[in-house]
Amino acid sequence: MASQPPSNDAPKTTADERDAAQQDGFLREVDEALREEQMVEAVKRWAKPVGAAIAVLLLAMAGYMVWDNQRKSAASEITEKVVLAMDKIDAGQLDAAAKDLEALKNQGSAGNRAVVAMTLAAIAVDQGKTEEAAKRFEAIASDAAMPQSFRDLATIRAVTIKFDTMKPEDVVTRLKPLAVPGNPFFGSAGELLGMAWLEMGKPELAGPLFAQIGNDKTVPESLRVRVRQIASGLGYDGGDDVKPAAAGEANGAADAAAATTKT
Repeated sequence: MASQPPSNDAPKTTADERDAAQQDGFLREVDEALREEQMVEAVKRWAKPVGAAIAVLLLAMAGYMVWDNQRKSAASEITEKVVLAMDKIDAGQLDAAAKDLEALKNQGSAGNRAVVAMTLAAIAVDQGKTEEAAKRFEAIASDAAMPQSFRDLATIRAVTIKFDTMKPEDVVTRLKPLAVPGNPFFGSAGELLGMAWLEMGKPELAGPLFAQIGNDKTVPESLRVRVRQIASGLGYDGGDDVKPAAAGEANGAADAAAATTKT
């Protein structure tokens, strides 16, 4: 029996299929050409607006860099002038230092202005101009633009200067918010607050506060020594290194602390 020739199972491409493939390729080429044309038209249409926007952005960035550099240069210049004024203070040239600082009190950042204002107030204190100093400290304390830490310190300094002429109730109102553990001015504010309570005849409030300050290791040691004596004299534990004092000694310690606070 004669063998059959091997059959070819691969499908044959018909003329219609070839035409369809060519048509599909032609359509793809047309679509790509249209896309390219649309892209070119879009670039032509948006090139100027986009370029202008980029130019504005670059100009803005350049302007910010120039401004930032000028700001830092100005801040550096102000700081240098303040340091020179401090050198004059160390040399005892208070009038010259005050004159230099007056020219800077409205310049620079809020922090720079606060440092200048506090220094001018301190100079007034050193010159014996207590009323002027108190006014300067009060101005800082009431200025919402100043950093809060400077405002709090200025409040304490103003109350310290005016303590003798203030009603103890007013001292309590102003300093009670600051006389809390954890506040950086707890010791200073608490000492004045305690003295005000003593003047109001409230040792039951002053004693525990003095004891708390005396046992707070974050408070400066010199201040702790003062309040420990008063706390111990009032019958409260002012610290392990302070022995309880008699009632008369307690009153003397309180008077001494009050005199120290007011000077």
